[in-house]
Amino acid sequence: MKNLALHWKILIGMAIGVVFGLIMSNFDFGKDFISDWIKPFGTIFINSLKLIAIPLILASLVKGISDLKDISKLSKMGGATIATYMITTVIAVSIGLIVVNVIKPGDSISEETRIELISAYESDADQKREVAATTKNSGPLQALIDVVPSNIVYAASNNKNMLQVIFFAILFGISMILIPPNKSRPIKEFFDSLNEVILKIIDLIMSFAPYGVFALLATLIVEAPKWDLLKSLLLYSMTLILGLSVLIILYVLIVKVFTGKDPNYFLKGILPAQLVAFSTSSSAATLPVTMDRVHNHLGVKEEVSSFVLPIGATINMDGTALYQAIAAVFIAQTFGLDLSLGAQLGIILTATLASIGAAAVPSAGIIVLVIVLSQAGIPEAGLALIFAVDRPLDMCRTIVNITGDATVSMIVAKSVGKLDDPKVS
Repeated sequence: MKNLALHWKILIGMAIGVVFGLIMSNFDFGKDFISDWIKPFGTIFINSLKLIAIPLILASLVKGISDLKDISKLSKMGGATIATYMITTVIAVSIGLIVVNVIKPGDSISEETRIELISAYESDADQKREVAATTKNSGPLQALIDVVPSNIVYAASNNKNMLQVIFFAILFGISMILIPPNKSRPIKEFFDSLNEVILKIIDLIMSFAPYGVFALLATLIVEAPKWDLLKSLLLYSMTLILGLSVLIILYVLIVKVFTGKDPNYFLKGILPAQLVAFSTSSSAATLPVTMDRVHNHLGVKEEVSSFVLPIGATINMDGTALYQAIAAVFIAQTFGLDLSLGAQLGIILTATLASIGAAAVPSAGIIVLVIVLSQAGIPEAGLALIFAVDRPLDMCRTIVNITGDATVSMIVAKSVGKLDDPKVS
């Protein structure tokens, strides 16, 4: 076991977790046992990853920007990063719309099942609608206001404020470039050392990953909804998974075309991060692993990975954007609504913009989806239709989110001459 690669250990942990969950679900005490004695270890694992998300972003961004030593390099890298993220998000939404319009999963749901689902999950839908209403009723520049923190200590105290921490770190790093090197050297050495310490903490946490994903998967299995409800949503789930798979294939092709790297090289390098993303359903929680894999196993220099990936974890939600397109049209189909081309183009625009800044935490896409539904004139009560399978599908789209981040980091690194051979094969 000790000699196995990390991704194999994680896969074994996931497999054992699924089997254990299936076995325990057959016993009356099984759900309570896993909830009391197994689930806490999954929670500890996720919390451990979230624990270092803010320190990692702060240390790596400041170090990465200060290493550039030239503000023009930062401008070039930032422009390429944002432009590429926007393009991939638009592509993701478009793929989602094509797939859902071809398959039409919403046409398969019976009226009886629709009523049952809405009744079962209406309270959850109400909560999400309330949160989304607050977001929707904000001013047109509220998103810009939210980027700038009034108190960096407070911003750093909550992972939901990650974009504010990124803003501060970029401002701090730029300021270090603009002052004389002899003045910035002490603080640069501090952040360099802090970054190394954080990376070592990541190594320690990842040694626990197989056990953490075992607990997470076992919990997911015993808490899953009844199979008779899941059957009616199977086609919707398969539609979404198909769309996400197409997007993964597209990423591999993009990496091949723009960097010349073999698909197996890319997939092998990012696999452990994908497995952690699947288990945690959080781009933010997975960020430490993504940064480690991209830098050490895909050959992206740290000054690029430490800049591109934290931003991507916050604003580049390709899997989430694709999901919003498919879910919106699916809900419309279940209600017998025929969306016009204009309405679907509106979905592309809304899903692209709304996914930017979406919290990199589990199920944040649901809140954004409410805004998309409202814009397209789709009944928001239909949100309850997809709650039953949202958690496992959230796990799948998080894989796509972090894979998209890794893809863009390689493209940007190649464009600025910062893509080398990996440190670890």
